[in-house]
Amino acid sequence: MKVPLLDLTAQYQTIKEEVLEAVEEVLEEQHFILGPKVADLEEQIAAYAGSTHGIGVSSGSDALLICLMAEEIGPGDEVITTPYSFFATAGVVSRLGARPVFVDIESDTYAINPDLIEERITSKTRAIIPVHLYGQCADMDRILEIARQKGLTVIEDAAQAIGAEYASKIPMPSRIHRAGSMGDYGCFSFFPTKNLGGFGDGGMVVTDDPERAEKLRILRVHGSKPKYYHSLVGGNFRLDALQAAVLSAKFHHLDAWTAKRQDNAARYDRMLQSTGLVDKVLIRPPKPIWRDAVSDEAPVSNPGTQSPTAHYHIYHQYVIATPRRDELKAYLFDKGIGTEIYYPVPLHLQECFKDLGYKQGACPVAEEASRTSLALPVYPELNIDQQEYVINSIREFFQ
Repeated sequence: MKVPLLDLTAQYQTIKEEVLEAVEEVLEEQHFILGPKVADLEEQIAAYAGSTHGIGVSSGSDALLICLMAEEIGPGDEVITTPYSFFATAGVVSRLGARPVFVDIESDTYAINPDLIEERITSKTRAIIPVHLYGQCADMDRILEIARQKGLTVIEDAAQAIGAEYASKIPMPSRIHRAGSMGDYGCFSFFPTKNLGGFGDGGMVVTDDPERAEKLRILRVHGSKPKYYHSLVGGNFRLDALQAAVLSAKFHHLDAWTAKRQDNAARYDRMLQSTGLVDKVLIRPPKPIWRDAVSDEAPVSNPGTQSPTAHYHIYHQYVIATPRRDELKAYLFDKGIGTEIYYPVPLHLQECFKDLGYKQGACPVAEEASRTSLALPVYPELNIDQQEYVINSIREFFQ
């Protein structure tokens, strides 16, 4: 049996007619950059995320970059973020001449540890970029509290977490928030492998601040408004209409796909428990955290209080941890099972950041994660037989 890490061909076959119709409309209109298709998608994604404004951009990386540009962050500034993320999270900071400051992660969520943030804040700190990794929100209550006390901008990297929900303890009209709607900016990626992926690169920023939204719109077209009159130095960060049309066609399926990912994750949980490997501490499954919006108690693991449609973890990835990760990955490859390591080298130990002065041991939890984490297939079209094959193969490896 073959079990790929992700099967986009299977997904495409279920939505082929809708996608081709959407693309045909763009071809007939011949309006390829920005325009009504992009505006429609911006409205849909902003509303879905729980924000007021959506600004379509050229990629998830550029979404992060343009937010830093809007805040005029550059040389001499520092931005606090996680060492355990895709490179773009920190790369955009360095690209503008600012300094990424890495704070270690929580062992259960793989997200930045808010207990460690305050001690890394200096007079040069301008922003915090928390990452909602693998489809689960970071502890935003505590991050936002620190940011407000210190006057820092919060840019949510929600590239892997569209639709993920967070239950806040902060009194407000709605205590259940979606990834991207809690900070000053929320950034999404539409890379093809994302839960909502296009047929190429694409991204979006959401915000509730109309002035920030307008500045982003100007920056994405080389700082031009009106055309050929430049008040700012921006870049070519525009989202094209073909990608917007494809994404709009796929968007209507997103909640159903998320529910299937969650079902697959729950099935993996049960199957892994049945192997006995979890009790022997040979495998650690993901530990989704549902931040309780009602009580003042510490966050608890999935207490069953959320609604049936709650997307507290949208499982962009189903990531296990095992001390024999590399051996297991090779064994599963030989069995025809696709897996991936996200991420084999934490950002603070990357060669390009050696001038920042970080050494082995600076972020021990992230370093441990880089040695032990392994993503299993969890895509919506994955069937029970395939999952049983994956778990049986893992059981065989440890026998």
